[in-house]
Amino acid sequence: MSSYRELNGADVSTFSALFHSNSRYKFLDTFITLFVVVLLVSNIVAAKFFAIGPLRVSAAQVLFPITYIFGDIFTEVYGYSASRRAIWFGFFASFILVVLTYIAVVIPPAPEYHDQAAFEAIFKPVGRIVVASLLAYWCGEFANSFTLAKLKLVTKGRYLWTRTIGSTVVGQAVDTTVVMFAAFYGTRPLGVILRLIVSGYVIKVVYETLMTPVTYAVVNFLKRTEGVDYFDYGTNFNPFVSTEKVSLDQPEDAVTSSVH
Repeated sequence: MSSYRELNGADVSTFSALFHSNSRYKFLDTFITLFVVVLLVSNIVAAKFFAIGPLRVSAAQVLFPITYIFGDIFTEVYGYSASRRAIWFGFFASFILVVLTYIAVVIPPAPEYHDQAAFEAIFKPVGRIVVASLLAYWCGEFANSFTLAKLKLVTKGRYLWTRTIGSTVVGQAVDTTVVMFAAFYGTRPLGVILRLIVSGYVIKVVYETLMTPVTYAVVNFLKRTEGVDYFDYGTNFNPFVSTEKVSLDQPEDAVTSSVH
């Protein structure tokens, strides 16, 4: 037998419930806000490239992997539903950013404004690139959170590093593959696309692997402070709904004293 969870007394069976705040937790909304800020900044600075030896790296590749670290933290501490909420917040915020910056670009500048060309170079979105980025973000983030939630059940909450690295391997593979094919297929040789996928994927996975100690520290802090270590028993993993089926013989929140 199962029941449907309610969020702050509100029915959470609809998509709109994703936007309800969960006042049970002190830091969840703060971390979701930071997640969205990092995501938006990474979109804004994506046009800047710098060199690391023979490699050319976008400034976004320094910041964007941090969003996957946030996703790991949301799922590991608060459960898949919290990560799902953060992902949708980020998706809509990114969409609004694209629309508003496009409007800002196409508005005719004042006669004395002489930086229109530079402004357009930074902020004018390219339609296919924008769609590819949003699609890759959505697919990659959900793949990352789903993988971590399932691995947590398999490992019974032990060996956090297997979940953070394992989910990164899956999520970044999905993200990098989707964005490169969606953005460049048909306009670039297949060999070039595959090289871009491999180089981008390796950089992101290595980056997030090196950040594992930071993830451990934040996860430990939140689990102790919030008093929660969520296991996704009976969770509805559909990205488009916020209803969670919770088995009555499973605790809503399983709490452990340490992170392995």
